[in-house]
Amino acid sequence: MMAYIYLLLLFLSYGVSLVTSRSFPSDEVMALTTFKEDIYEDPHLVLSNWNVLDSDPCEWFGITCNKERQHVIKINISSSSLKGFLAPEIGQITYLQELTLQKNKLLGIIPKELGMLKFLKVLDLGMNRLTGPIPLELGNLSSVVKINLQSNGLTGSLPAELGNLKYLEELRLDRNRLKGAVPAYSNSTFTANTRGMYATHSNLPGLCSSSQLKVADFSYNFLIGRIPKCLEHLPSASFQGNCLQANNTKQRPSSQCGAESSESHQAPSSKHQRAEDVAKHTKASKPAWLLALEIVTGIMVGSLFLVALLTAFQRCNSKSAIIIPWKKSGSGKDHVVVYIDSELLKDVTKFSRQELEVACEDFSNIIGSSPDSLVYKGTMKGGPEIAVISLCIKEERWTGYLELYYQREVAELARLNHENLGKLLGYCRESTPFTRMLVFEYASNGTLYEHLHYGEGSQLYWTRRMRIILGIARGLKYLHTELDPPFTILELNSSAVYLTEDFSPKLVDFESWKSILSRSEKNSGSVGNNGAVCLLPNSVEKRHVDIHGNIHAFGILMLEIISGRPPFCKDKGSLIDWAKDYLELPEVMSYLLDPELKHFRYEDLKAICEVICLCIQPDSSKQPSMDEISSVLESKIDTSVSIEFKSSSLAWAELALAS
Repeated sequence: MMAYIYLLLLFLSYGVSLVTSRSFPSDEVMALTTFKEDIYEDPHLVLSNWNVLDSDPCEWFGITCNKERQHVIKINISSSSLKGFLAPEIGQITYLQELTLQKNKLLGIIPKELGMLKFLKVLDLGMNRLTGPIPLELGNLSSVVKINLQSNGLTGSLPAELGNLKYLEELRLDRNRLKGAVPAYSNSTFTANTRGMYATHSNLPGLCSSSQLKVADFSYNFLIGRIPKCLEHLPSASFQGNCLQANNTKQRPSSQCGAESSESHQAPSSKHQRAEDVAKHTKASKPAWLLALEIVTGIMVGSLFLVALLTAFQRCNSKSAIIIPWKKSGSGKDHVVVYIDSELLKDVTKFSRQELEVACEDFSNIIGSSPDSLVYKGTMKGGPEIAVISLCIKEERWTGYLELYYQREVAELARLNHENLGKLLGYCRESTPFTRMLVFEYASNGTLYEHLHYGEGSQLYWTRRMRIILGIARGLKYLHTELDPPFTILELNSSAVYLTEDFSPKLVDFESWKSILSRSEKNSGSVGNNGAVCLLPNSVEKRHVDIHGNIHAFGILMLEIISGRPPFCKDKGSLIDWAKDYLELPEVMSYLLDPELKHFRYEDLKAICEVICLCIQPDSSKQPSMDEISSVLESKIDTSVSIEFKSSSLAWAELALAS
């Protein structure tokens, strides 16, 4: 009897679980699966338990379901270095309340389908690499309270439709490339084909309609016009770094704003119309001598324009031409002729492939790799040890834009000269076989990541770690404040810090080569395939400079150095989330320390924790500069005599050898 009851209960529980699993919407599972498929780099394996065969995603990393486990209500995957595109299918997760994907490397546009998420309260896509305009459809997010799109590459104007969001309390759009005026109220009447299907009425509201808006940041864009009166209560820093007509807020220099910042974007009034009519009437009654003068002036201006055009064409023809396959057709004749500035790399040493092949032992000594590159170690004949980055891209995929990216990145790296930066020794560019390589000075002690996380942490005693932090700070200070224009490391982490034999840090920006293909794809489509096109280096999008991102990453890196923990661990989550309970409390600061450390100076630890808190705070406008950070660290950290010398005979021997 008991056995029968047990079997009955087992059968019922199985049936309940079966019903529950079947009740989970298949379109939500499909949307999540598509999201994973569109992510092509997951270095921390945060999506590794997203099993496409599992019909219940509630246990997947970063996913939260409702209590009944019938719908996904949250997706929160931050600071995970995910690289890929946002799948439009996310808009099918009907009951989603939070979409937080900040501090990743997401590319492409923001899908307009996100506007279908009627229950969404938080949309956080900040600190990625998203481009294109802000979709008008975001004005349909009727429940949204917070939108964060800061620190991307968004373009276009601010949609007036954001004024439809009656519950919106926080809007962060800073550090993008947005243009146009800040929409206060819009009286524009567009056709139903363009906006009628998304707007609630013909007179579209502006941001002044968002009565609940408490926090907003529009800084460091290219916005023009005046600050709407309804937003004047916001801090002045919320509008700085634009092209606005604001006397009390620091704006961009006029050279960066162009003529459009002085133009009005309002429809002409009746007074303006009457002025135009008067001008037309005056033009009709001009005297003959004035008409003759205008004709002569027009001819002169036209002549000057033709001379300028011919000069530009001649300049194009004076460049060395590189014919690069663009699209292979049946005839094989389609190509684009790319004219490269021969002066761009004139001061950079050029190596032959044969030289590097000999130095790297037939390219057999591979010390690193990525989807688009391989890194070899070698030794030049009678010279230094070298690290050679070889781009693993087929010639058929090597477009004109990629060539310009390659040459300009080489020129950018060649101007870096500091003891705490990896030194570019030269490059290699050959056609047969197709070769694009860079040659760096080799740092013989591997990466900081390897020492911290692969059993070598014991060599990094406290004073040595402090010297590494100071060295990194000096390198970043040089890049941010002593170079014009400034330079930033695209992916600042412990893998980008190489150590010399005496553990001196060298920052190497390998990430710019790992992502060279994806960063140029969005530009490649703008070049036609109908004959030769003259492309010059200034026609390529400028190198992305993210100083605030570097400072934030430096804060995480310092925390990683003193704790010995990686920035993200699948089991333990984010390093910052773990450390925040200890950073500001002196009595528990020592809990942050790597167990490998036997000694430390409390004064050093306190100074490091203070700087970390300043670097990682959410409001980037309150971040100190690297100049200020470096000064604080230099003044408060003592590396003159190591505390380890008091208790280590090995350290005393090291001091004796160094002297």
